[in-house]
Amino acid sequence: MKRREFITLLGGAASWPLAARAQQPAMPVIGFFHLTSLELTRELLAAFHRGLGDTGYIEGRNVTIEYRWAHGKNDLLPTLAAELVRRQVSVIVILESTQGALAAQAATQTIPIVCMQAADPIRIGLVDSLNRPGGNVTGINLMLAELAGKRLELLLELVPAAKSIAYLRNPTNPVFAESEGRELQAAARARGVRLLFVDASRPSEFETAFAELLQQRADALVVSSAVSLLTDPDQIVALAARHAVPAIYALRASMAVGGLIGYATNYLATWRQAGVYTGRILKGEKPADLPVMQPTKFELMINLKTAKALGLTIPLTLQVAADEVIE
Repeated sequence: MKRREFITLLGGAASWPLAARAQQPAMPVIGFFHLTSLELTRELLAAFHRGLGDTGYIEGRNVTIEYRWAHGKNDLLPTLAAELVRRQVSVIVILESTQGALAAQAATQTIPIVCMQAADPIRIGLVDSLNRPGGNVTGINLMLAELAGKRLELLLELVPAAKSIAYLRNPTNPVFAESEGRELQAAARARGVRLLFVDASRPSEFETAFAELLQQRADALVVSSAVSLLTDPDQIVALAARHAVPAIYALRASMAVGGLIGYATNYLATWRQAGVYTGRILKGEKPADLPVMQPTKFELMINLKTAKALGLTIPLTLQVAADEVIE
């Protein structure tokens, strides 16, 4: 072999690793956006990461995550979804937000979407069916709207003499408020109580909302499970305590700061499942073929200290049924 040919061959061989590296696929990017903030979702986000890990994906090692936070502002969700679409992410994840799921669906019909939201996904047009979603959206139906009637019934077990129940809702989340309100109205009619609608979309409006429900002589309160109303759970719980209004909540965060009673889905389990679905999509499965999952585990939480402060006696049947009794 001539010397010049030998040098050329060596030069080509030296470039092989570089060429191979250049041809390796880029690390996939998850576009994650949420209605609240990192501070309020750290524990849940860790569960999502565990779900990703179950499928072999570790952030920073073989997958990148782009985060966007709306800090309780529903009107920011379409903008955040559009940003992630422009970023050309591999999959979009939007958890705990009906408005966010709809915003993501409106922003793209091609990028896979994993959502976790609380209104009937078929009724609001997110999927064709639970078993065969049919489009680019799948995820978990939290069933929070469907559980609204059950929360009202549980509240009436604590306050059996109640004649009027207030429902604190967020008017800037109309799709979910309509779904949840419909369930509450049906339950209120069945129990022969009056349902009062009180609106608040941000913490600065909570004081006015409580003044209104007191003026209308509400005997108890159902706090909407819309996450946007629970970005500052301390304030609602404090107002309920100050005005001696028995209230039921849908998120553990409200119970952690002294809420009376809570009934909802196990969120850690659902966030982990969202991570699993995201990983499966990154591996090549299609949202159209991944059934929309529904939770099978619900948590009943009761705070005996708060009940005592309100002069309420918790029925033994509720205490026995509770998953957690806070003393």
